Amino acid sequence: MSDAHGSTRSGRIRTPGAWSKRNRPQAISGWIFIAPAVVLLLLFLVLPIIMAAWVSVSDWSGRGSPFSSNVSFVGADNYATLTTQGGLAEKDFAVSLRNNVYYVILVVPIQTALSLTLAVMVNRRLLRARGFFRTAFYFPSVTSSVAITVLFLFLFSPEGAVNKALSYLSVDGPNWMSEPRGLVHLLLGAFGVDHSPAALQASPLLGLSWWEWIAGPSVAMTVFIIMAIFTTSGTFMLLFIAALQSIGEEIDDASRVDGATAWQRFSRVTVPMLRPTLFTVITLGLIGTWQVFDQIYTGTKGAPAKTTLTPAYLSYEASFERQHWGEGAAIAFILFAIIVIMTIVQRATLREHTTVPRRHRFVFGDGTTIADRKKQSKAPGTEEDGHV
Repeated sequence: MSDAHGSTRSGRIRTPGAWSKRNRPQAISGWIFIAPAVVLLLLFLVLPIIMAAWVSVSDWSGRGSPFSSNVSFVGADNYATLTTQGGLAEKDFAVSLRNNVYYVILVVPIQTALSLTLAVMVNRRLLRARGFFRTAFYFPSVTSSVAITVLFLFLFSPEGAVNKALSYLSVDGPNWMSEPRGLVHLLLGAFGVDHSPAALQASPLLGLSWWEWIAGPSVAMTVFIIMAIFTTSGTFMLLFIAALQSIGEEIDDASRVDGATAWQRFSRVTVPMLRPTLFTVITLGLIGTWQVFDQIYTGTKGAPAKTTLTPAYLSYEASFERQHWGEGAAIAFILFAIIVIMTIVQRATLREHTTVPRRHRFVFGDGTTIADRKKQSKAPGTEEDGHV
């Protein structure tokens, strides 16, 4: 036997060379066992990424091999076409980014809050038929996205169930999937602002004016936002249920004995302990919302007026329909960079601080901290203030 430093019980120090020679058969066996997985990863993951990276900096037209002698290296021309050279390609890319940004901003927080709420509700011990509710909430997640999209197209058609329900409230529902105006523009129009003010006519980023950037999600994109929240909340609800069940009941009982209210137990005990699951849910939400494609392809193909166009669909359209494979690959890598940056920012934001400030370490039964008690004691009119 040997210790962690490689010395044996007899006191002799085993040299690194002797150690590696002794364990060489085990190392060879290990490499043989993982070799099939490594080969598959190289073949189906690493090699396609290398090919896509090469296509994004080449003029490959989709015919023949991208590594043939007919394909030339064009540097960052495809990226410049999308970001700096103006024209229709840059404007389409900007519009797709704007549409997807509103999609992410609305879908990720709402689906996270909704899935956590559903998880807390169906995790209650007093709730009957918990299995039924869990299945019902999770059912949309296992249904085909194409089927869900077609269902929503029927629901939000001009004669659909949604407009029928609105008619009972004396509200004329819009033509949801054909309305290109953004929600912010519609809201401003209600106050008489129908045209862009002079201050918002500048085009500071990717050829779109400030007025176009702040348009908000179109009515058609709002339907896709509702659909995404409806279909994904059930999946994330299961993650939160698993995390909630890993929290021991004694923790909740202890906080209850300390006099914490239901909201204090949830906000100061449960939510902090769900931080790793929150990170996972938000990360998966960011990745999924930036890669939305099948609903757009099935539903509108970017219409109306390109207000449901997303970078993922634009990458497909540039590659497979216009045969601009370099631009399509460049969009994919820009999208990859956006997801990585947002994940890093989110990780830094949700990073758990190991050191708790002294004033926040102890919470009394009424929910106040030591810092709160000190502030109360120094308030005018108290005994410690010395003016009573």
